[in-house]
Amino acid sequence: MTHRNERTLTVGALARVEGEGALYVRVRGPDVEEVRLDIYEPPRFFEAFLRGRAHTEPPDITARICGICPVAYQMSACQAVEAACGVTVDGALGELRRLLYCGEWIESHALHIYLLHAPDFLGYPGAVELARDHRAAVERGLRLKKAGNALMEFLGGRAIHPVNVRVGGFYRTPAPAELAPLAETLREARADALATVEWAAGFEFPDFDHGHEFLALSADRYPLERGVVRGGTGRVFPAAEFERHVVEEQVPHSTALHARFTDGGRYLTGPLARYSLNRDRLSPLALEAADRAGLGAECRNPFRSILVRAVEVVYAADEALRLIAGYEPPARPAVPVPPREGTGHGVTEAPRGLLYHRYDLGPDGLIRAARIVPPTSQNQAAIEDDLRRFVAARLHLDDEALTRRCEQAIRNYDPCISCSTHFLDLTVERS
Repeated sequence: MTHRNERTLTVGALARVEGEGALYVRVRGPDVEEVRLDIYEPPRFFEAFLRGRAHTEPPDITARICGICPVAYQMSACQAVEAACGVTVDGALGELRRLLYCGEWIESHALHIYLLHAPDFLGYPGAVELARDHRAAVERGLRLKKAGNALMEFLGGRAIHPVNVRVGGFYRTPAPAELAPLAETLREARADALATVEWAAGFEFPDFDHGHEFLALSADRYPLERGVVRGGTGRVFPAAEFERHVVEEQVPHSTALHARFTDGGRYLTGPLARYSLNRDRLSPLALEAADRAGLGAECRNPFRSILVRAVEVVYAADEALRLIAGYEPPARPAVPVPPREGTGHGVTEAPRGLLYHRYDLGPDGLIRAARIVPPTSQNQAAIEDDLRRFVAARLHLDDEALTRRCEQAIRNYDPCISCSTHFLDLTVERS
């Protein structure tokens, strides 16, 4: 750190996010002139890896993009390939996919709430230090994550990079009696989730709102595995029109592409968007928990996203129990998906937001082109804009305090930098 015309502060790496990156802030007098969320992770080339592979391979290949939300990649991939082949998977198989997705939401949100984000609100550098004074809370979070993992292991074959998902359905589907032990685990998880909402509602949230347009799926029930894309200003479009409304562009400081609307507007996807556009589709229990926590018709404070995630854990546990109670085994574990030439699109709700896949298939069923747009790269422009305003209101803080607050602000979005290409060196220049 220097103390003359310019001050520079560098943090070696930001803990408690997925991946590696940096934040650069340049301040001149009272003005924040530049904010860059630098993602310097090398490109991972998954879209190139998929070219020339069989139409049946994307669920297994794309699941390797992320160890935290592999089901999201599998579900978007399956939808896109099946759309290209003219096949719709619904009924009991569709409900099993939704049940598997509930497991991923529970384990991913529990990880973020308890191990990554809650220490910020309670003044601890990490979950280990948090556990010394709040052991019962951390153990509750670990139980929740374990419950989500158990659901993923049961339906997916394993919690990380599941292997039981295939285009057309599953390799194996369970008998109803096999789900009974899971139901007991999920009832306990639902009680832990309700306690999590109550716990998080007691945190102190900075007064900070954003004005970005929300973008999330919308369906006849709270969106997870399917729906139409809906914006906060009334735009509605199917997955097949995603690239007509959203464009990606390269920026010099990031190996991840930035997404924006084709009309130039930035947007935000993720829990705040899902909740604000679909609150009325929460289960009665989750809606009651949201009301008790003080969440209104919409939530625009990124710091309160931890509270929305907690409500979504209640919903996911509640929904999983509903799906198990109504489960009737499908006639077969998967429907045939014969290849044909065409293009298919799939959008689902990863825990961090919209995840879009497109595949162009040749007549031999081989993939000619693939496109994957993860939620973190969609949110980058909104994160940078929020940080610019957040920093401008806190320039009175010294560099160490400002760095801590910026790290917390970025963790609001639970960025999965691995998915988008990785996080945090922070450089602040003041002159």
